[in-house]
Amino acid sequence: MSSQEISDLLSANQGKDRYVAPDFYAIDDLLTEEQKLIRSSVREYVKRELSPIIEHFAQQAEFPTHIVKQLGEIGAFGPQLPVEYGCGGMDYTTYGIIMQELERCDSGVRSTASVQGSLVMYPIYKFGSEAQKNKYLPKLASGDWLGCFGLTEPDHGSNPGGMTTNFVDKGDHVVLNGAKMWISNAPFADVAVVWAKNEAGIVHGVIVERGMEGFTTPTTHNKWSLRASCTGELVFDNVKVPKENILPGVTGLKGPLTCLNSARYGISWGALGAAMDCYDTAVRYAKQRIQFGKPIGGFQLQQKKLSEMLTEITKAQLLVWRLGQLMDKGLATPAQISMAKRNNVEIALNVAREARQMLGGMGITGEFPIMRHMMNLESVVTYEGTHDIHLLILGMEITGENAFV
Repeated sequence: MSSQEISDLLSANQGKDRYVAPDFYAIDDLLTEEQKLIRSSVREYVKRELSPIIEHFAQQAEFPTHIVKQLGEIGAFGPQLPVEYGCGGMDYTTYGIIMQELERCDSGVRSTASVQGSLVMYPIYKFGSEAQKNKYLPKLASGDWLGCFGLTEPDHGSNPGGMTTNFVDKGDHVVLNGAKMWISNAPFADVAVVWAKNEAGIVHGVIVERGMEGFTTPTTHNKWSLRASCTGELVFDNVKVPKENILPGVTGLKGPLTCLNSARYGISWGALGAAMDCYDTAVRYAKQRIQFGKPIGGFQLQQKKLSEMLTEITKAQLLVWRLGQLMDKGLATPAQISMAKRNNVEIALNVAREARQMLGGMGITGEFPIMRHMMNLESVVTYEGTHDIHLLILGMEITGENAFV
């Protein structure tokens, strides 16, 4: 899409986003002034630059590449990482708030940001050398570079330990072979953090750069979900990767799983944002839509739906706020993160479905965001650990018994 067409869309749809966030338990009182200021800034950016164009890009199944630089400018990439590498140096609650505001617009937009921050920048910061941090993090933080994360394979999703992507030592470099799929950001990524096994079967993180011979990123087409997000594959055909591109600070599945915990945390906030947007849309519609001589919001069944939506949203808001406190103290466990991700995506899906019913036929059109949210959330409930996998993570925490094997 041309710059002029984007400008025309922005002009035509400016001011149509009238979102007001629900806060039934005055959770704003638990936030700092800085957190609220950052939220306000991101919310205004979404209303000004994203909401006017997102329906068009979703309908066209096109990724708005121009927003990558914008997301860098507002600090959405790695906001929880140190300022010395060009990042925000913010706390995890603020990071969650940013993800919530972005997914309030669209899960695909939040996916772009959380993949960049939690799955690309975080492992480079956590496990990378100082040279790797200085080379990659500033450009990723600014949005000059886009990154992706390669773990899932065609035959290994919930069981990443079965991966077959591998590399062999060739002296000053390694040769990488294999493939990854369902990779957000892949078609446009400048760098990929790829998890692969060495000749001894030990998992390592490898930074692969666009332009390395034998590295391709085919686009995944015909998606009904995350249509404004770019998804693709990572294919490695005898790719020569310098040894200095191997992350030195971790071996084994601890590396990718640590990254996934950070991403799942962001998703727990993000999915809540989608739920809040669906609820806000349903409330506004219920007050305006007249049937049988009065607004449909005056009927008991519609009030029941809205009351249940608000209750679940409020519970989810308290859940992520407390989880953010634990993250900031370094006390959050993987099981606690799994609970929040699983719960908040589930309530978001339920809210979206109930809101869609309240809008009747209008609920399936692009005039309202609900059906787009619902389709997006069908991906969110699966990626970064499926709904059932998170249930088993919790079950193992409760019983001490591993149901995965």
